[in-house]
Amino acid sequence: MSGLRRVQSGSPWEEAFGFARAVEAGDRVVVGGTTSFKGDVLYGEGDPYEQARVAMDNALEAIAELGLGAEAVIRTRILLTHARDVDEVGRAHKEVFGSVRPVMTMAVVSGFVDPRILVEVELEAFRGAPA
Repeated sequence: MSGLRRVQSGSPWEEAFGFARAVEAGDRVVVGGTTSFKGDVLYGEGDPYEQARVAMDNALEAIAELGLGAEAVIRTRILLTHARDVDEVGRAHKEVFGSVRPVMTMAVVSGFVDPRILVEVELEAFRGAPA
């Protein structure tokens, strides 16, 4: 399908499950569930704040490949495995997106594909956002 661009991060799950880290369709860019893995290394094991920061950075790296930055982000979705981590993950979100103020959803889930993952982040960005 023309008009679509895809970004791969090199995650082994992308190949195994057949998905892209980010997809651009017109002015809209969506980033799928992103964790604090870089290659096969999980950063911030046991630390929800650090996992959130690295996951957000990983998601922002994906949109950067499409020429966008944090200022283009219009929606974040953050999934956590523990409600106790809401404040730490919220602090990380504010540090990264506080000046941008995207719409945000935070939900507690029962778990992820790797039990060491505490946080997963999704983003939506809009190319027409003012710089």
